Amino acid sequence: MGMEVMCFDLEGVLVPEIWINVAEETGIEELRLTTRDVPVYDDLMAYRLRILDEHGLKISDIQRVIARLRPLPGAREFLEWVKANFQVVILSDTFYDFAEPLMVQLDHPLLFCHNLEIEANGRIANWVIRLPRHKMEAVKSLQGLNYTVFAAGDSYNDTDMLLAADQGFLFTPPQNVVDEFPQLPVVTTYEDLKAELIRVSSRDLTP
Repeated sequence: MGMEVMCFDLEGVLVPEIWINVAEETGIEELRLTTRDVPVYDDLMAYRLRILDEHGLKISDIQRVIARLRPLPGAREFLEWVKANFQVVILSDTFYDFAEPLMVQLDHPLLFCHNLEIEANGRIANWVIRLPRHKMEAVKSLQGLNYTVFAAGDSYNDTDMLLAADQGFLFTPPQNVVDEFPQLPVVTTYEDLKAELIRVSSRDLTP
């Protein structure tokens, strides 16, 4: 039997959407847009940085919001079960500059994400993508190392990863993503996702 890896998106799957919380804290409704709404990530980030500049928001303003966030209900316990049964990789389009407080709360799973370019005054000047379509490329690389890869995500930017995986799952996705990717099974709770992982695993897993 080959080793199995479970790849997760981060925001919307294990933790709240960071930018939605920033929008709620600041009252800037334009920041509510996420990868659930905008298919092209570079377009979304260019838009976000323009809005931050218009309102004079710095990295410290966003980190202050993130410091108050907690994993989604049940996420820690579910992730503990997954780590006991699979190798785990978080494949996210967030940034290391944002994610550290959340990784502490999730007991430091392996995280692949991006970096920000931050000026001395705290202005976010740019974003540096690890690799185009890095989620899909990570899945293919793991498969190239003879791993069986399962994956779960909720947004447009996860669909390449989910389609490349040996089995991908949409986790609580918006209806527009469900409609555009009917070939991907949908789960809405951690218990449902656990049941699916038990079903697709080549090993005899206990709930």
